[in-house]
Amino acid sequence: MTLRIGNASGFYGDRFDALREMLTGGELDVLTGDYLAELTMLILGRDRLKDPGAGYARTFLRQLEDCLGLAHERGVRIVTNAGGLNPAGLADAVRRLADRLGIPVRVAHVEGDDLTAAHPGSLAAHAYLGGFGIAECLRAGADVVVTGRVTDAALVTGPAAAHFGWQPGEYDRLAGAVVAGHVLECGTQATGGNYAFFAEAGAGAGAGAGRDLRRPGFPLAEIHEDGSCVITKHPGTGGFVDVGTVTAQLLYETGGARYAGPDVTARLDSVRLSQDGPDRVRIEGVRGEAPPPTLKVGRNRLGGFRNEVVFVLTGLDIEAKAALVREQMADALAKSPPSGVSWELARTDRPDADTEETASALLRLVVRDRDEEKVGRALTGAAVELALASYPGFHVLAPPGKGAPYGVFEDVYVPHGEVPHVAVLHDGRRIPVPPAQDTLVLQDLPEPPLPEPPAGALTEPPAGPYPAGGPTRRAPLGLVAGARSGDKGGNANVGVWVRSEEAWRWLAHALTVDTFRRLLPETAELAVTRHPLPNLRALNFTVEGLLGEGVAAQHRFDPQAKALGEWLRSRHLDIPEALL
Repeated sequence: MTLRIGNASGFYGDRFDALREMLTGGELDVLTGDYLAELTMLILGRDRLKDPGAGYARTFLRQLEDCLGLAHERGVRIVTNAGGLNPAGLADAVRRLADRLGIPVRVAHVEGDDLTAAHPGSLAAHAYLGGFGIAECLRAGADVVVTGRVTDAALVTGPAAAHFGWQPGEYDRLAGAVVAGHVLECGTQATGGNYAFFAEAGAGAGAGAGRDLRRPGFPLAEIHEDGSCVITKHPGTGGFVDVGTVTAQLLYETGGARYAGPDVTARLDSVRLSQDGPDRVRIEGVRGEAPPPTLKVGRNRLGGFRNEVVFVLTGLDIEAKAALVREQMADALAKSPPSGVSWELARTDRPDADTEETASALLRLVVRDRDEEKVGRALTGAAVELALASYPGFHVLAPPGKGAPYGVFEDVYVPHGEVPHVAVLHDGRRIPVPPAQDTLVLQDLPEPPLPEPPAGALTEPPAGPYPAGGPTRRAPLGLVAGARSGDKGGNANVGVWVRSEEAWRWLAHALTVDTFRRLLPETAELAVTRHPLPNLRALNFTVEGLLGEGVAAQHRFDPQAKALGEWLRSRHLDIPEALL
C-alpha cells in the first residue's frame, strides 16, 4: 500500500496557512513540518536563555490550533521537528491545546539529542537523530509526534519504517525514504520555488494551470514498500514538479555521492529520476549502505558582538572616496581596535547613471569583538563624526546602531552509543532506541566514468575555458545549466545540472575545479571538491570555509550561499553553439 507523506514547512517562518492547505487539498496519511536549521537552533537557544520553558517553534502551535481538528477528522498523522530544543515542552503544549479544543489526540515525542551539558561553552549542542524513534511513537499509536534535532529526512524515514515495518539494516528501502525526505524537506523548493529555470515555466498566472509560480504548492511523496516513490503535489496548487525541480532539490546542501545519515548512507549516484506524468516524478533505484559509526552534533555558541556601517559613495572618484573613509575610520578605530575588521566595496555604480541609486557604490564595514563596547560606541561615534568631514556626498544606508551578538556553528561527531535516543510514547512509556549495530566508515567514492567529450573537443584543455567540439559562443553558463546552492556550517555547496545528454557530455569536461575557481574568484584560495553524479547529469561542488563560522556569523554578503549558484550561472564561458 502506498504511503502518502506531505510537507507543510521548510523552515521556521514558512507559509502559515500551508498546514491547512495540505490537509484540505487532497489525500494524505502523514503530514510533516521541518522548522529547524543551524541558525534556528541558535535563535531557539537564545529564547531558552530568557525563558527555560521556551526553545520550540511557537508558530507550529498557532498553526495546530487552526488545524488539529481537521487532521483528526481526516486521520492524518503529524510529525514535526518543531520541538527544537524542548520537544517535551512542545508535546505538553500540544496536549494542553488538544484538551482545550476537546480533540482526543495522542501526542508523543522523541528526545536524547540534547548534548549541551557535555559541551561546555555551547548555547546548544544537539545530535542529529534518525527516524526509528519517530517510528516507535507511530507504531504505538501516536497522532502527533514532536522531535528535537533529527535529520530532515528522518521526518519521512520514521513514518515509512513504521508503516511498512522496515527494520534497521534494510538499507535500500531506508535510503529510498531518505532521498524522498530530502526532496520534501525544503517544501516548495521541490515544486518550482527558487528554481533556476523559473522564467521558462512562467512566473505568473499566464504560465498555465498548475504552473503559476506566485504561490507554489507544497510537495508530497507517494512512498512504496520497496523504498521507491513518486514526488507530486495536490491537484490545483501552484508551481510544478518535474525532473528539473526534483534534481535541483536533490543537489541542495549535499556533498559527494554518499549522503550519510544516522540510519543509512544513501547513494545519490544510484538515484534514477523519470517523469511519471504531469507533476509526477518517479524516484527509484536508490541504494543504501550502513551508516557511519558516528553521529553529527551541531554545536552553536555565541561568538561575540558585531556591528556594521554601509557608506554610500556616489558619482565620480569612487575608489578615492573609499580610500579616504577607510583611512579616517582606521584612525578612529585604532583607539580601541576590535579583533575583527573587514571592508568590502560593492561597485553597484554605473557611469552616466540616470538615477542617484544607480550612480552609487556601497562600502561596507563590519567589525567583530567579544567586547560589546568595542563594536558599539567606538564604531558608531566614529562614523557619525565623519558626517561633515569626509568625502563629498557622505551618507550611510542607516544610522549606526548598537553592536549585536552573533553566533558560531561547529559540527563535531560522537559515537552512536553516546547519544540516548528515546521515544517517549503518548502514555508516558520511554522506549530506548538502540544505536546502529552495523556501521561503515564514510569514504569518498572514486570518480565515476565520465561520458565522451563532444566530438572534436580536446582531451586536455589549454589555459582558459574548455574548448567544446564545433563552433562556440561566449555566453552565460546558465543558458545551459541550472544550479542550486546552500550552506553546511562554514562550507558551501553548489550543485550544477543540465537537461540533455549532449549538454552533460560538455559540462562534465568543461566545468572543472579550475574553471569553477576562475568563474568564482572568491573560491580561488579555498579547498574545492567536485563530485560528478552522472545519473542526474550533475556536478556537485563543495567549497570549504567560504562561509567562515557559519550563517549566524554573517561572514559574507550572502551568508548562506543561497545565490552562489546563480552567480556561477551568470558567468560567461565558451559554450557550444549547438547547446544554445
